Amino acid sequence: MTEPELVEGLINQDKRAIQYLVDHYQKDVIKTAYYFVAVMEDAEDLSQEVFLEVLRSISRYKKNASLATWIYRITVNKSLDHLRRQKRRNIFNQVKSFIQVSHDRTNTVVKDPPTLDTRNEDNEKRQILDKAVNSLPENQRIAFVLNKYEEIAYKDIAEIMNLSVSSVESLLHRAKLNLQKKLVNYFSEYAKTNT
Repeated sequence: MTEPELVEGLINQDKRAIQYLVDHYQKDVIKTAYYFVAVMEDAEDLSQEVFLEVLRSISRYKKNASLATWIYRITVNKSLDHLRRQKRRNIFNQVKSFIQVSHDRTNTVVKDPPTLDTRNEDNEKRQILDKAVNSLPENQRIAFVLNKYEEIAYKDIAEIMNLSVSSVESLLHRAKLNLQKKLVNYFSEYAKTNT
């Protein structure tokens, strides 16, 4: 099925076109969402939201960008919306927990943090890298994830983010510098000073 045929089929709510859309784009949508939300169940739920949004707004799709680029844009936006909702929920839960603990300090149990000895070294490094990437400013994180994890070209990232190619290049450059600063302490032999 060609892209114009797919778009026309989606506009007409053709079941074959919808099935083709899901079969063709589902893995990429889930993978992209996962890079942002880091929970597979959430990424799978977001993929459903993405496809519903595609079906709701296909009539507004502008054919000057590829359908895949447009779907990536929706995926990124849905993922960021999810993270914002999650952040608000976490703040609410922290406040609620704080209020509850301050009312009942006698039942508070402090758990020991997990020891580093029990973790796989590669898994630990991946977690450190993910944490560093997630701490980047939003636009840098989006550009970095799309380029390094999804291997999307600068031109397509520019379309997804509604930026110029030079802006994307600048975001990626700043993201790499920020990551170097954040990660030097974890991955450099020079990070340990002899005192």
